[in-house]
Amino acid sequence: MPFAPFPAAKAAFAGLAAFRRLRGRGLRHPRRAAGAALLLAMLGACDAPTQPDATRVMISTSLGDITLRLEPEKAPVTVQNFLAYIDRDGYQGTLFHRVIPGFMVQGGGFDQNLEPVTADPPILNEADNGLRNLKGTIAMARTGVVDSATRQFFINVQDNPHLDHAPDSCTRQQLARGETPCPSFGYAVFGRVESGMDVVERIVMADTTTDTTTETTFQRLPVEDIVINRITRL
Repeated sequence: MPFAPFPAAKAAFAGLAAFRRLRGRGLRHPRRAAGAALLLAMLGACDAPTQPDATRVMISTSLGDITLRLEPEKAPVTVQNFLAYIDRDGYQGTLFHRVIPGFMVQGGGFDQNLEPVTADPPILNEADNGLRNLKGTIAMARTGVVDSATRQFFINVQDNPHLDHAPDSCTRQQLARGETPCPSFGYAVFGRVESGMDVVERIVMADTTTDTTTETTFQRLPVEDIVINRITRL
């Protein structure tokens, strides 16, 4: 496919061409022409189309919208995994199925019939990335196995330091040798709520029940479905 320059690049090329034409005519002040070329480039940059931001997404729920700022530099594997589900509408129609006041809200893994949604293979646990489970952060849910997270996530509604990677936790080498369990490895934070924390607070205060009608026992299940309509990049 031929290279198609962005508007800023086109402007820069045009400015450079103008500078060369002026210089060819014997312009006595080439610095002014160079300044004009730079100005054209800057104006072109202002016209550049907005590209999707790989670090910001919106969770549209039945109770309102939540905007997240992701951390691809600190949690590259986790963010890439999360965006892969988003890009194929993998969270559309799933629920916040577990809400605990003073702790967190969890979702993304079950549909409105409480059936598990197909998940990709588990990913590397990046809980040792230095990010902490503070109020308003989003992290990956998992089982007791360190590297078992797939698609479910949770948002902390208060600081939860007991979910952080502990300095004296087992190492990757120990995990590779099968020296498990490793309860202090932690839960991988990969972003934070940028706006919509009031929506999270409404979710966590929902009335809940226990459901045993499916193969999975749901505790702290909202009585009224709290649906993730869609998650989209911004």
